Amino acid sequence: MRARHLAPALAATALLLTACGGPTDTTNAPASPAPASTDLTHLQKLVDGAESAASSAESDMARE
Repeated sequence: MRARHLAPALAATALLLTACGGPTDTTNAPASPAPASTDLTHLQKLVDGAESAASSAESDMARE
């Protein structure tokens, strides 16, 4: 049961850690400019969703 509740939080975390599906090898990548505010807003929504999923999973585990 616990793994089922943690799956959404882990999926969101994995998405954030892999830079939203972007390439992970940056050894030859040029320096990127500062992120646009829309990028920051999108990332904040992802973080908020991950925090919400983690909180929900913790609440579910506490009830069990």
